[in-house]
Amino acid sequence: MDPLNFIYDLARGPLVWVSVIVFFAGSVVQVYRMWTLTSAARPVENLPRILTPVEKKKLPLAVRLRLSVAGTSPVTVVVTTIFHLCLVITPFFVLGHNILVDNAWGASLFSFPEGFSDFLTLLVIACAGYFLVRRIFYERVRIITSPWDYLFLALAAGPFITGALAYHQIFDYKLMITAHMLMGELMLIAIPFTKFAHMLFFPVFRFAVASEYSLGNGRRTW
Repeated sequence: MDPLNFIYDLARGPLVWVSVIVFFAGSVVQVYRMWTLTSAARPVENLPRILTPVEKKKLPLAVRLRLSVAGTSPVTVVVTTIFHLCLVITPFFVLGHNILVDNAWGASLFSFPEGFSDFLTLLVIACAGYFLVRRIFYERVRIITSPWDYLFLALAAGPFITGALAYHQIFDYKLMITAHMLMGELMLIAIPFTKFAHMLFFPVFRFAVASEYSLGNGRRTW
């Protein structure tokens, strides 16, 4: 048997289920664990002095922006926002993904036009390139960067790079689509157990925990 065909069949079959099960099980455990590390908020007078969401809204917009990361690194904020939106949204609405889901379960989401999905994919790759350049050449970021950070960036961008190469049929298609599936599954498995877990903790910290970064009226403390 051709080793590539074997890995391809493995990646599009059993490993899909393994990665999905590990992702959901790990996510539930991690969110529960994080929630148990919070507690009901103490009386306001005993809390560290922070700006509440209501107080922040009373500040002029210019002041709020200056106090946030948007005031110090506006380009990075824009790139980060685009990166995360495309990273999360694009896989759900790619035509090829929805065809596979429809074949497996008989139902799927609507799909973006292929050209638009390709554009979003290239946006993710471009944003990842920005983060890479920033980590290499921006001293404040470089000094706190470890080899793991480069690995995580490669893992996040890898499914999009291999997906673009497969879509445009650059290099061997079977090899690229197999690498695309494997990297996507590896990223899914890694999410609950690595720095990627911040995507799971975002709702807890932004809406449930009281801090200067809260987007809601948090009622719990860390």
